[in-house]
Amino acid sequence: MSTGRLLLVDDEPDIRAIAKMSLERVGGWEVTAAGSAAEALVAVQSAAPDVVLLDVMMPDVDGPEVYAQLRPLLGEAVPIIFLTAKDEHERLLALGAAGVIAKPFDPISLPREVAAITAR
Repeated sequence: MSTGRLLLVDDEPDIRAIAKMSLERVGGWEVTAAGSAAEALVAVQSAAPDVVLLDVMMPDVDGPEVYAQLRPLLGEAVPIIFLTAKDEHERLLALGAAGVIAKPFDPISLPREVAAITAR
């Protein structure tokens, strides 16, 4: 399974906690968590992530807008994967996302899903 540095961006504290625990304990990732677009923009500078897991629906700035802000900072080589409860996979992939993971996700399979997307 792929491991490295992962930036997790989600406004829901419970989702951040579950995903972080899953990705670290099951997947072996080093996870930095951010609860907003502003936190994500700060974290990307210090965390230097190998992959970003980004929620679509957030209150102030939505995931696609955060994607647009992160992409120039990260370059094209860093995969950005969206997390979403809506059926909008095609739209998100058209933006350039590496993949889309449906919410609610299974904490045990989340690291495997991230690894499968980043292996492409």
